[in-house]
Amino acid sequence: MTQPDGAPVPSPVPAARPANAPPIPPHPLFLPEADEVVWAGRFPVQRVRFRFRRRDGTLSGPLTWELMRRGQGTVILPWDPVTDRIALIEQFRLPALAAGEEPRMTELPAGFVEAGEDPTETARRELAEETGLACTRLEPMGAFLLMQGASDERVHFQLAQVSLEAGPGEIGGLASENEETAVIVVEAAEAFAMVATNRIRNAPAALALLWLQVNHARLRAEWTR
Repeated sequence: MTQPDGAPVPSPVPAARPANAPPIPPHPLFLPEADEVVWAGRFPVQRVRFRFRRRDGTLSGPLTWELMRRGQGTVILPWDPVTDRIALIEQFRLPALAAGEEPRMTELPAGFVEAGEDPTETARRELAEETGLACTRLEPMGAFLLMQGASDERVHFQLAQVSLEAGPGEIGGLASENEETAVIVVEAAEAFAMVATNRIRNAPAALALLWLQVNHARLRAEWTR
């Protein structure tokens, strides 16, 4: 094809693949057929056509999945083992409203792990940004996938030892990101009851609180020596 002046029409230059949407890594169970980035926004979306190897060794039929690439994150549970209090936060969440939930969610400080950052560094940074608190100790609680049917997001859960005797400031969050996080301090027993009665509607917060409830007696004995 040529332009009106007779010059050839230049071929389109394919867009560079976003660094945070790499091809799916190889695996004996995974047989890719196509992998394209269909959205290159803050959280890229890939459309992947593939087959997987069944348990009997045969191949599945073709599947096409949309995959949101959210990367790694950190959730922090701020706990004062001396006063046995926990700092929760409340902030506005648009997806909660879209789901028909109360948009001002009760949850825990959290954030995305930046490139080259250790999850423990993320935990300390997000804790300070969203609550104004500093921790003296971090205990890993585990890493969990939040939406393995739709996203690669893997979240590192951290228990943070903090002092809640004087109480933190009322409002946190980064102004540059238009965040507003209200800090709420409750007794640990009340936080556990909030999970049991489904007043905590945020899955990562509920999971972290259940983990602390299981390990509560051991950790309080160890951390208050």
